[in-house]
Amino acid sequence: MTHAAARRVTARAHVTGGPSRPAEPRRPGEPGWPGTPLTPDRPFPPSPGSAPMSPVRVWLDPDADWKSKLYERLLAQRIVLASGILDDEAAGRLSAQLLTLDAEGDQPIRLELQNLRAELPAALTVMGILEVLHVPVHGCVSGQITGPALGVLASCTRRTGYPNASFVLSEPRLEFGGTVTALTAREQQVTRMLDTLYFKLADVTGREVDEIREDARHGRSLTTAQAIGYGLIQAQETGPRPGQAGPR
Repeated sequence: MTHAAARRVTARAHVTGGPSRPAEPRRPGEPGWPGTPLTPDRPFPPSPGSAPMSPVRVWLDPDADWKSKLYERLLAQRIVLASGILDDEAAGRLSAQLLTLDAEGDQPIRLELQNLRAELPAALTVMGILEVLHVPVHGCVSGQITGPALGVLASCTRRTGYPNASFVLSEPRLEFGGTVTALTAREQQVTRMLDTLYFKLADVTGREVDEIREDARHGRSLTTAQAIGYGLIQAQETGPRPGQAGPR
């Protein structure tokens, strides 16, 4: 060994603490890893190459409490709102509200139908509930009501509409797949459900089932005045005159 090499070995031994067994290398992310500061009371930084995690933020609905109180006040007045798309989940909630009000008192229920569309099975579910209630139900239409949702309206004891409401008779659109046998069975089921809907509309309007079916195929649209003449509703909602109460 040359004199220069011996000096380097001696210097290295002096820096590392002598010729003892070197310490095991640090793992990535541990204190002492190259580029990782040894700062006490701080979490380990993420390992090299890992993407930083974004904090999870939960935004609360500022109107949630207000809406909940509003619906509770409406239910206390025996008023139920049904708007948007009536699917199976919404039909379950609506049925629960109607059955609860039916069990709690003998006063009529007011059912507000606002821009209501409905899936055929969900509409038939609510129609069945309305048929067995012990108290009368006043269905009032605002906006547009279309397709199977008209069956919900037809199942109400009293039916009215706001001046700018519109009523659209239309066939529901259903998509399903499977084997030929399954498709045939499904088609027969849909036909029976449509017959239930059209027979109910024919019953309240005093028209033939074939006429109702044909109007639905052509997507016939009615104003509030035309819906009265057609037999879908019985009257138009009007504002109270001075000194008089509005219709309920």
